[in-house]
Amino acid sequence: MTSQIDIIVAQVGGIILGKERQIRLALACLLARGHLLIEDIPGVGKTTLAHALAASLGLGFQRIQFTSDLLPADILGVSVYNRESGGFQFHPGPIFSQVVLADEVNRATPKAQSALLEAMEEHQVTTEGETRRLPQPFFVIATQNPSHLVGTFPLPESQLDRFLMRIQLGYPDNEAERALLQGQDRRDLLEQIQPCLDVKVLVELQQRTQQIHTSSALLDYVQALVNHTRRSADYVNGLSPRAALALLRASRAWALMDGRGHVVPEDLQAILPGVVGHRLAATGEVSRADGADVAEDLIRQVEIP
Repeated sequence: MTSQIDIIVAQVGGIILGKERQIRLALACLLARGHLLIEDIPGVGKTTLAHALAASLGLGFQRIQFTSDLLPADILGVSVYNRESGGFQFHPGPIFSQVVLADEVNRATPKAQSALLEAMEEHQVTTEGETRRLPQPFFVIATQNPSHLVGTFPLPESQLDRFLMRIQLGYPDNEAERALLQGQDRRDLLEQIQPCLDVKVLVELQQRTQQIHTSSALLDYVQALVNHTRRSADYVNGLSPRAALALLRASRAWALMDGRGHVVPEDLQAILPGVVGHRLAATGEVSRADGADVAEDLIRQVEIP
């Protein structure tokens, strides 16, 4: 198991240079059956990471470019009249794929953004009175530009909470950037990627993730972290029960990737920045708290039972 994960990380890491931790967090998000939000400035590799992950896992991939004129039907699909059959025929939209890249999701209007809500939560789409199941596995990777950039519509809290994790890529270090400048074009490298994992194996790994053991003491630690955010005056709102479940699912996936059958506190601390950073808003501020800073504060203030 760990060798397969290492192969995938190495292959994706050959394209997204110097970002092994972010790649592992993205894989943990997928194994936990969550969805991933990548927030950063343009040009640091957000879209390339999504392409590389889908190709390495051998999953069906669709990209949706979110713009201000995007309509929900452009995402979900639409029924078109068929003259031969004399009835309407549903044409599925790009949401009916195993990996969906919602590129620059906060450039679309809230109406278009909301088309993702049911799909992300229920893994199904209801259009024109009929409910249609989405393929398995189903993984949404959304990229987002920082809210201070021109032409963005901030995601509401209800939609942010649908994302299991939010990660940031940041600038590469000098060594990685030099290798990027001297290396082959990333688009050419993407075409050379070979699947490293069978889809059936991936689904089995997702099922195994749910079976990773969590002790009573570990659950105490999760509750202590969550309760601290609810009592603290530093945050507008505390973490919800869904956030507590997200912490548990992500830490199980992290433990599985490390080859262990049980979760330890270090697993929880490793995924904490990605899970809580976009869910906690600091008191008196409009923007969300930085994931690394809020995780560091929580780890320091909340003792391990």
